[in-house]
Amino acid sequence: MVSESTLTLDILPLSADTARLVRVYGTEPCIALPGALPAPEGGSFAVTELGDYCFSEKPRSLPAADKTCRYEAAPDGTARLTRAFGQTVGGTCRRYDFDFDAPASDADTLHPVCGNFLEELTLPDSLQVVGSCAFYNCRRLRLLTVGTGSLTMGSDVFLNCFALETIRVQAGPEEPTGLFALVNNITEAVRAEFCPAGTAAPLAALWYPAYWEDIEETPAHILLHTFSGQGYHYRQCFLENKFLPAEYDAIFPQGHDADDANVMAMLCFDRLRYPWQLTEAAAGHYRAFLAANTDRVLARLLKAQDNDAVRALIALDVLDKDGFAEASALAAKAGNAAAAALLADAEHKKYVPQPKKQRYDFDF
Repeated sequence: MVSESTLTLDILPLSADTARLVRVYGTEPCIALPGALPAPEGGSFAVTELGDYCFSEKPRSLPAADKTCRYEAAPDGTARLTRAFGQTVGGTCRRYDFDFDAPASDADTLHPVCGNFLEELTLPDSLQVVGSCAFYNCRRLRLLTVGTGSLTMGSDVFLNCFALETIRVQAGPEEPTGLFALVNNITEAVRAEFCPAGTAAPLAALWYPAYWEDIEETPAHILLHTFSGQGYHYRQCFLENKFLPAEYDAIFPQGHDADDANVMAMLCFDRLRYPWQLTEAAAGHYRAFLAANTDRVLARLLKAQDNDAVRALIALDVLDKDGFAEASALAAKAGNAAAAALLADAEHKKYVPQPKKQRYDFDF
């Protein structure tokens, strides 16, 4: 849930109409960033970059206050300039470090949105560049929402972002986006969904399994790169920043023994639930694996208390009698009465004996 409180933003102007975001302050862990900010001399700055270590708890090499502008951004997206190049808007000059009797600076009293405090972030459509280590040690960041357009990424952008589980792209799956750059900066398992603004449900949802890269040097000093798991190959299914569904779906039948079965089961479920450009042949492979691993999917859905997803799983009709029995036991163990009722109703409809039609004899 995006914050309804005011944010304080520090930006470094890059040109007459573009700027780099260097620091964010606020009191809520779930925030949305504005895409444009009013320039001191008229016009506006488009926020096109996130600075290095922007959301890190310990930023490095922050620009001096006389190089930056500070804004207060309201929840409705409007922003007000409060400080321009070291001078408070309204005429008050900033105080320098040699003013020993000066009160604490604004940065000392403001609460930074960074590190373990940050949980959800929505980036603006205007963003083009994400600096190195921008989310370093954001260990509770779980949802990142991005807009349309490609992205250029620095190094180690998501270092130690262990909780990041979903990237939400506010665009259609046929559009060029920054998803390729994002998932190729994450080696852990992550889910991506294409959900244009205003849509009630994703148009497509994809999983990118974790993978490990091994580098071995041969006696001839040739470096050999090998990858464990299919996660690397899934991350290459893009062309000109557009997702390639056929190439993505072609990977699954090639084998996935080295991948986490729980993640692969969710991959099958989400691909079937939101079957954007999914062929019958590919759906068959996914259905077969899902039917044998419904317990893995259901355990995850019950933990998240996502009964809408439980309905979607039931609607795929991959549960047999044994599957229903196991699913009901899982729902009971989780104490989810609503899910248990959904499963019982679906099983009854699928396996209830049909009453025999009465036959009438008119031979008097």
